Amino acid sequence: MVIDLVSGSILASNNLNLAGKQLVRPGSTLKPFVLIELLDSGKLDAKQRLVCRRPLRIGSVRLDCSHTTDVVQLGADDAISYSCNSYVADVALRLGDSELVGALRRAGLDSLTGLAKSESAGHIDPPTNREQLQLTALGERGIEVTPLELLAAYRKLALRRRTGNVSPDEPVFDGLEHSITYGMAHAAYVEGMKVAGKTGTATAANNPRTHGLFVGYAPADQPEIGIVVYLQQGRGLDAAMVAQPVLAEYWQMKDKP
Repeated sequence: MVIDLVSGSILASNNLNLAGKQLVRPGSTLKPFVLIELLDSGKLDAKQRLVCRRPLRIGSVRLDCSHTTDVVQLGADDAISYSCNSYVADVALRLGDSELVGALRRAGLDSLTGLAKSESAGHIDPPTNREQLQLTALGERGIEVTPLELLAAYRKLALRRRTGNVSPDEPVFDGLEHSITYGMAHAAYVEGMKVAGKTGTATAANNPRTHGLFVGYAPADQPEIGIVVYLQQGRGLDAAMVAQPVLAEYWQMKDKP
């Protein structure tokens, strides 16, 4: 789905009913909202570099990072661009259970968007221990959202970027751009246009197969459109690959006199 960020009107869609009804684990698309809460509350120094730990086990769940092993020490910008599970799992423990849930709710991740006539509302289960808090922050348990809710949440980020109201969260916004330029969402890169976005890969509650998500906005420096791609089977990388020709077509149309 593609929307006009200012008006909120739908510019293009495929299977709108699924986008508004299907509840899915959001995976790594949650990471920007977790880091924004930490930066806003003064609990995270964006320049502090943490070591990516492998293997990463949280309870019975193994969540090794997908980025290359040469990426060892990361700041907040890097944690978004390289989608580092280890970094986010570590810093998420600085938040209380209610702080994490509150941040996700303020993002609108359990609220109807108004983008479709018939929608489901996402749900967020408050974590009750450290492991649950980390898994929730990584979008791997305790939260399910619709693709439309993710799109609406990223629309809020894009509107902040349009107004220049990004302090003290600029490293997160930079990370979303760098994710496209050289990071985990590079498959959505469009020559000549800055794009900001995030991939997510997660399993369903009762299905070992992964689904893929890509959500973002463009042009990154003065956003005009927002986009979300959800693949019922696949990875975030696959969703970014689907988004790329859509974004390229938008840029081609915009570039015409």
